[in-house]
Amino acid sequence: MKVVGFAGFSGSGKTTLVERLIPTLRLQGLRVSVVKHAHHRFDIDTPGKDTFRHREAGAFEVVVASDKRLALMREFEVPKRPTVHQLIAELYEGVDWVLVEGFKDSDLHKIEVWRASAGKPARYMFDDFIAAIATDSPDQLPTPTGLAVLDLNDPEVVLSWLLSQGSRFEYNPENYL
Repeated sequence: MKVVGFAGFSGSGKTTLVERLIPTLRLQGLRVSVVKHAHHRFDIDTPGKDTFRHREAGAFEVVVASDKRLALMREFEVPKRPTVHQLIAELYEGVDWVLVEGFKDSDLHKIEVWRASAGKPARYMFDDFIAAIATDSPDQLPTPTGLAVLDLNDPEVVLSWLLSQGSRFEYNPENYL
């Protein structure tokens, strides 16, 4: 399994890039999973539905499954922030690529998504885990870099680079225990 992170500030285009990469990877016959960091309390369940009612009643975990999908909801009794590695460990083993959105401070190899127009600082100068920069404004990067600079608006270019660098993103969970 290969794992690559996408890091950048809110509004930089991480979600759009990941969303556009998924079908390009699928067209290559690859199975893709996504791990997404959420900053705030969020809910994927609908009030009134059975799973919501079970969770609200105090269930620690609720698993709902059909012949098409499975969802696991887990309530933390005390606030807890799982590491990206703990979340990756929850995934199905038969996946080819895991795209991790957020977790910008993680020790995963990642692509920084940066837009000059967002007015946020770049991180590549200070983060040794950044392997490339996806941007729509390469001429405005704050510091020259030897990293790959990829066109943020062309997922085929990003895909090509990812596939050419595949061994770099091979994930070994034993490295993170």
